[in-house]
Amino acid sequence: MEYRVLARKYRPTNFDDLIGQDVLVQTLSNAIKTGRIAHAFLLTGIRGVGKTTTARIIARALNCIGPDGQGGPTISPCGVCPNCKMIAEDRHVDILEMDAASHTGVGDIRELIDTVRYLPTSARYKIYIIDEVHMLSNSAFNALLKTLEEPPPHVKFIFATTEARKIPVTILSRCQRFDLKRIELEMLATHLGNIAAKENIDVEPEALTLIAVAAEGSVRDALSLLDQAIARTEAADGKTLVTTTAVRTMIGSADKTATFRLIEKLLSGDPAAAIEEVQAQYNAGSDPLLMVQDALEATHLITRVKIAPAAANDVSLSENDRTRAQSLSAQLSMPVLTRLWQMLLKGITEVRMAPQPLSALEMLVVRVAYAAQLPTPAEAIKSGVESAPAAKPLMPPPPMPQAMQSAPDPMAPSASEKKISVSQPPPPVSKPALSLNSFEDVAALFEQHREGLKHTYLTHDCYLVSFAPQEITLRLAPSLPRDFPAQIAGLLTEWSGQNWKVLTSEEQGSPSLHEQTQARKEKQLQQASEHPLVGSVFEQFPGAKLVSVS
Repeated sequence: MEYRVLARKYRPTNFDDLIGQDVLVQTLSNAIKTGRIAHAFLLTGIRGVGKTTTARIIARALNCIGPDGQGGPTISPCGVCPNCKMIAEDRHVDILEMDAASHTGVGDIRELIDTVRYLPTSARYKIYIIDEVHMLSNSAFNALLKTLEEPPPHVKFIFATTEARKIPVTILSRCQRFDLKRIELEMLATHLGNIAAKENIDVEPEALTLIAVAAEGSVRDALSLLDQAIARTEAADGKTLVTTTAVRTMIGSADKTATFRLIEKLLSGDPAAAIEEVQAQYNAGSDPLLMVQDALEATHLITRVKIAPAAANDVSLSENDRTRAQSLSAQLSMPVLTRLWQMLLKGITEVRMAPQPLSALEMLVVRVAYAAQLPTPAEAIKSGVESAPAAKPLMPPPPMPQAMQSAPDPMAPSASEKKISVSQPPPPVSKPALSLNSFEDVAALFEQHREGLKHTYLTHDCYLVSFAPQEITLRLAPSLPRDFPAQIAGLLTEWSGQNWKVLTSEEQGSPSLHEQTQARKEKQLQQASEHPLVGSVFEQFPGAKLVSVS
């Protein structure tokens, strides 16, 4: 008898055998029980999680007639009626399976549509299963739209795809979509163990876990790997034992001794030794691109172990991998690991695109080895701090606010001053007097009272001509409202309990408060740039700039 691979032999035939898809099973079960069966389904997910298998189970569930031939749609197909048997053997005339990868054109869809109007021969529903539906052309999708939206009552469509994002939204909106999940590691390992027991095969638990990890959530991939592991293991006394060592070697997860050795030589800053190691691995048959990829994976593993030491307990790691990763994580700092990761990640593109991948790899190795001799940014700054002589502070404190200009006698204004308007504030209110000794204090008072717009005007658009107790003379920007002085005087009188006057003048006056602040910042930056510590940082990092963050 011809041997059937495990992936076909143990293919689920009902929803009870389908593992890891509880949401889909529950939804379809309720739909069948209540008769709310959609006319089109879309099954998505990675390869090997059961999309086509689920489509066939749905076809059996909808067309099962029971052992007595009187049953209706059921969530548990009997498996003995003619419809169940023929669907299981892929020979039912009313269940049409089409591979969209080889039937992509609009002509193929037109042929399918032409058969839709005919009633099923023996089944309850005529079911069209289109696998890899995303491979259809745009014209084929458009030809399918009308029939998919309003199919005859005896027709059901089931689409399966690994690339749902490539399907037009006009198709998606006409289907009930089910996303089949990756199978969890423990569940998949348990499933493999059950199948191995049925096959009278002994498999070490860690070997099952390794196969489940390599399958990445795909049941079909896991069964194919288990099949391969059984085939490569010799039988003794009628029993076959699949060992962890055999599985590890088979799936290529052997100890990464050479990769860790290369990383150690790279980070030791010895480019000659690193190139020798690359040449030795290349002569042993290693591909340059795979060497960079393995180094990236090892760097990621070391970083994970450094951040979360429990990551070293991963069952997919060999004892040697675990020991080397723990040792390197203790020796290397995070800045070194992140720099190594970035350089390898950039180098992998260079190796892939280079006409001579080995030459590109050697240049990458030289670059990484020399970079390993450089200090990290934190180390460079620290060394600059330690070597800098004692000097004045890096950023001197800003000067205390003071009056911009001596206030003249309010009763005797200068001859050149021209009064344009004088505010007429209301009678003062008896309130505790405030100490307003400068124009900066006045602006700060408006900020405290959350008069944001007036505060902005005072700091950006007013130029102080003179300041005296209860009297301010300003040159105003043309954009300010004409009654702005009266507004300011009124609020000052209300808040301070004193009678304030705000006069306007055409004299130039002092720079605005905003301009004075910017000038102080520029002066502070200039003083800071002359500091020896800053100079040493500029030497370590050419092109760096000093900016103010206040």
